[in-house]
Amino acid sequence: MDDYFLKFEDRTPEPPLPYSAPRELLWQSLATVALVVGAWYIEWRWTASLNTEAMWFAVPLAIAETCAYIGMILFVFNLWKDEPIEILAPPSCLNDIAPDHPEGDRPLAVDIMFATYNEDPALVRLGLRDAKKITYPHAIDIRIHVLDDGRRAEMRRIAEAEGVNYITRTTNEGFKAGNLRHAMEQTSGDLLIICDADTRPFPTILENTLGYFNDPKMAWVQTPQWFYDLPEGETLDAALNRRFGQKAAIAGRAIQKVVGPIRIGADPFVSDPKMFYDIIQRRRNWANASFCCGAGSIHRREAVMEAALRSFGAKVETRAHATEEVITVSSKEREIAPDLMDAIRTEAATTEILTPYRFHVSEDIYTSIVMHADRERGWKSKMHPIVESKMLSPQDLLTWTTQRYKYAGGSLDILIHDNPLFRRGLTFPQRMMYATTFYSYLAPIWNVIFLIAPIVYLFTGISPVTAYSDAFFWHLIPFLVTLELAMMAGTWGVPGYAAKASYLSFFPLGLRAITSVLKGSQISFKVTPKVRQSGNFLVLVRPQIAVVVLTVLAGLWALGALAADATPHSATGVVSNILWGFNNCLAMLGIIGAALWLPGAEEGIE
Repeated sequence: MDDYFLKFEDRTPEPPLPYSAPRELLWQSLATVALVVGAWYIEWRWTASLNTEAMWFAVPLAIAETCAYIGMILFVFNLWKDEPIEILAPPSCLNDIAPDHPEGDRPLAVDIMFATYNEDPALVRLGLRDAKKITYPHAIDIRIHVLDDGRRAEMRRIAEAEGVNYITRTTNEGFKAGNLRHAMEQTSGDLLIICDADTRPFPTILENTLGYFNDPKMAWVQTPQWFYDLPEGETLDAALNRRFGQKAAIAGRAIQKVVGPIRIGADPFVSDPKMFYDIIQRRRNWANASFCCGAGSIHRREAVMEAALRSFGAKVETRAHATEEVITVSSKEREIAPDLMDAIRTEAATTEILTPYRFHVSEDIYTSIVMHADRERGWKSKMHPIVESKMLSPQDLLTWTTQRYKYAGGSLDILIHDNPLFRRGLTFPQRMMYATTFYSYLAPIWNVIFLIAPIVYLFTGISPVTAYSDAFFWHLIPFLVTLELAMMAGTWGVPGYAAKASYLSFFPLGLRAITSVLKGSQISFKVTPKVRQSGNFLVLVRPQIAVVVLTVLAGLWALGALAADATPHSATGVVSNILWGFNNCLAMLGIIGAALWLPGAEEGIE
């Protein structure tokens, strides 16, 4: 396995997107215009454009457009404001981050925790060696721990050989969250860094991030996750030359001179998280709503433990009151004797579990919500803009599917059972930021309507609008243009089409997650594989293949019907829906190609 990683050792992450006040003003202006034009379009759709003779078709599409517009409002709110990049001076002692602490003069103690279960010990070893290279300008006590839920003798031997602490337990209760809780019971660092088995921290991770903790209210800092083994693919001209020869390569170079660089096979699963960390998460800092994403995050122990104790106390009281109510109803007594009530609370306390990190498949965002909601302490979070570690990317569609289903199902489970919109303690901006995250996982419901709509029209000639007239395009085109311009400005520096296509093609997995949560099925925790899984993955994209096939067939049928002049199709309707369907097919082809993708020698696999 070491040979695989050595092929990528020379790769370095891109710097964070620079802050630009003029661009911020441009983005906010364009976003405001897009929202106004979008509202104008949605109002017109409901009041003047519905085909009253096909309401079964017209109303669902209008609802889908309205839901998408609401998502647009939330997304604009999320991206509304950025902040200048500033690296704060790192603290020199405990007193800098915890004023008036009785041991304030001593150096900071930091626990670096590598949570592992069944991953290759050689992979974990690379992270341990990188952690030992971490530097800091002041005296500091760095303690490195392997948290092995696999209870493996080989992992213990590697930990001992690297001179780090080995921690294991007899059960796997609570999965990763339980693993972290168990480790926290046996460690005492003032701060702790959470690392996955494949996390490889950079030497600067402490020097560049601990300055945020000079604010005693700072609870955690999240750093960007960077996948250093993402396939880089090959340029269009190189791919054409390899397949068709030198003349095709010349054509490929000419195309790239017009449209810019094109790389075939680059990041086939759209795993590059730059859009998420450098745009979405970073722009949540102004609302104190950047949430923890697990690996690469630094936490204040006091904040984590205090939030856990508060949650534990609340659960004990809830359990005790429930028992009290049962007893008073059955005994018909108004009050319970104090001694009995004390016994009930004691029993409740022994039954409940103290969970510094929530026992949940999405323990990172769940714990973030709990800590942000602690209004009394006013805990803060920060999205640090600079990459401070590197990790592995999903290397096949099965791994990608496992990971994304876990994200979607875990988030939707929180939405259904502990909706942050109604959780006491969160500020309005924080509620809106969390709403943006959870609302995005509902998008497959209306995205599937957007995929089906052009197919329905092209096959039947039944239109969801009164007519594909000048009035329709006069309302639609300004909305699409202003929206695209606004998004280009808001996400400047990060290509957006691949992310939008992936968002649309995600619909089968998203619908499965929604259905599972509504049925009450438990979203199981599966460790994301760190090596490529073998097999044919086309079975995972059958719905996307069906969309492409049906769209193509529908387009051919509509063109034939239009030529025969035997159906209610209109020329503008057919052209518009073929273009709409073509865009849908392009989005589907991305994930279909990912199912067929095989790594080549340039990706490090011979």
